[in-house]
Amino acid sequence: MFDAADIRGDFPILDSEVNGKPLVYLDSGATAQKPQQVIRCIENLYKRHNANIHRGVHRLSEEATELYEAARNKVQSFIGASAREEIIFTAGATASLNTVAYAWGEKFLHEGDNIIISEMEHHSNIVPWQLIAERKGVEIRVLPFEDDGRLRVECLDELLDKRTRMVAVTQASNTLGTRPDLRKIIDKAHAVGALVTVDGCQGVVHGGVNVAELDCDFYAFSAHKLYGPTGVGVLYGKREILDAMPPFLCGGDMVDRVSFAKTTYAPLPLKFEAGTANYIDAIALGEAIKYLEGLDLKAVEEYESALTRYAEQQLQQIDGLKVYGTTEGKCSIVSFNVEGVHHYDIGMILDKLGVAIRTGQHCAEPVMAHYGVTGMCRASIAMYNTREEIDSLCRGVERAVRMLR
Repeated sequence: MFDAADIRGDFPILDSEVNGKPLVYLDSGATAQKPQQVIRCIENLYKRHNANIHRGVHRLSEEATELYEAARNKVQSFIGASAREEIIFTAGATASLNTVAYAWGEKFLHEGDNIIISEMEHHSNIVPWQLIAERKGVEIRVLPFEDDGRLRVECLDELLDKRTRMVAVTQASNTLGTRPDLRKIIDKAHAVGALVTVDGCQGVVHGGVNVAELDCDFYAFSAHKLYGPTGVGVLYGKREILDAMPPFLCGGDMVDRVSFAKTTYAPLPLKFEAGTANYIDAIALGEAIKYLEGLDLKAVEEYESALTRYAEQQLQQIDGLKVYGTTEGKCSIVSFNVEGVHHYDIGMILDKLGVAIRTGQHCAEPVMAHYGVTGMCRASIAMYNTREEIDSLCRGVERAVRMLR
């Protein structure tokens, strides 16, 4: 069995105090904390290997380039991509999803087409599609979910048609924890010739992915939710699709030849990596993956699932508390409200007690509209959390309720 105590020492921030109380960090769904291996990696890179990649023939540039491309190889292996050229480093999942919407959408979407987006998506997998749809005269269709958080995949039969070009769906909802049946969604979409873009921000860290087996066309995630640094993310795309897409951003490193008569582009993956890459943080993402691969990830997932069930059981004993998203096999996210108490007030009182959770709309306003609420409290559980921390959360919520009702 996985024991969080064995790794907590790797995360320096977990020894912190907030308002004189031991930090209980339950906001890893927003950003995960970083192990000291990743922190040391970043420090060492700036001290020993800092030079612009792909541009110099001197030793430092060659070293940085080798480390950067080695990180690409690590990502490829970690998510099961068929080729390293299918791994594009971006500024984050948001940048990855925008790249697909604009670079692919600009070329392949036409007036009268339609895009299907699930109702439980993060704004980053909604708004870029809305913008390109407005520009191209494309219809947006919504795949709904049930009140328990189950995505109504059966509704795809009514929504899909021969003019459907893309289905955008999360691997795991950042608010409800729901893990939709992606295999069924992808099969149904491909049957009518549509592509599928998967937001893997929560899924890649809770359960992982093999994109080749999944057969999705695009997959996006951010390093900072995977115990890596901020400011870097990954876009996976099938090679033949990426080859057919025009570049999204233009500048240095993404070109082959430039003249005023004509510019040609570099081959994959550089075609989509314009300018000076965030090579330090990309390399540190590779270090985060190396750290994770040193763990029994199946045991980690089982531990997180058990801790999530415990959190739901304990929280639901509080009078008037409602948990949103109760599907079987959900990832380690628990969103809730307490009748008669504002979610922001609960979050502020928990902070005084050293407990960090997320409050608000979680960049998922359509989910809030589904339930008719203005926001929710969200506890997102990671592998370094413990039962004792869940108990602290529950005691804090109980205290807040007594104070505020």
